[in-house]
Amino acid sequence: MTLLKRSPSATCGTVILLLLLLIALFAPWLAPVDPNWQQAANRLLPPGAAHWLGTDSYGRDVLSRLIYGTRPMLGLVLLVTLITLPLGLLVGVLSGYYGGWLERVLMRFTDITMSMPRLILAFAFVAMLGPGLVNGALALALTTWPAYARQARSEIQLLRRSDYLAAAEMMGIRGPRLLWGHILPMCLPSAIVRLALDLAGVILAAAGLGFLGLGARPPMAEWGSMVAEGMPVIFDQWWIAAIPGCAILVSSLAFNLLGDGLRDLLDPHHD
Repeated sequence: MTLLKRSPSATCGTVILLLLLLIALFAPWLAPVDPNWQQAANRLLPPGAAHWLGTDSYGRDVLSRLIYGTRPMLGLVLLVTLITLPLGLLVGVLSGYYGGWLERVLMRFTDITMSMPRLILAFAFVAMLGPGLVNGALALALTTWPAYARQARSEIQLLRRSDYLAAAEMMGIRGPRLLWGHILPMCLPSAIVRLALDLAGVILAAAGLGFLGLGARPPMAEWGSMVAEGMPVIFDQWWIAAIPGCAILVSSLAFNLLGDGLRDLLDPHHD
């Protein structure tokens, strides 16, 4: 109740994400049928008692594929998080604290990466590495980390000559212990807030990769590819593309709500 009063948006976002996580974990028990089971006689059926969300052009149950589609979406978000946050913070902490030639080299490399259009660069990485969930996550992570590096560097430059760090050094705390025990926790909250907000865009980019056939490989259920499959019949069998599109919207909204709420809770300068 305290969290709900302090940040209703964070509560709503957390509830939606927990619901998606539970759906992904219990997909085999929640899905009515096998998501890859094709029934030519039941293709393009509208929502009804037999198939609550209808069937697609191959006769596959849309509800089952929607439920199983939460797995690649959450898996990709997890992979992007595990690569983006540590890499961005590592570059930002080292360049912000040590400065000098190390900062110039790391920041020039960061600037080069940021100067390229992120989505186009991600498409180029996937085209080189080949389609697949892991390759898509790697491509999105390699184009997302520079923003975290620059943010961490800016925050650490302000802290580098602060009384807080001076007191820690007077107590004999130096080197890696100072970096990871005292400096990193100071810039981690803002990085987490940024990550929560950025993951909404990551979901949209991942859906774009799936829409273009560069995401999860068939016959794996993936929301972006489901939208692409429904586009040729969007005016007659609207549910095939509209339902996974709504799922993408809701999951992106959940991360936006969570990020906005975390900003209220973790950022002392935000009113």
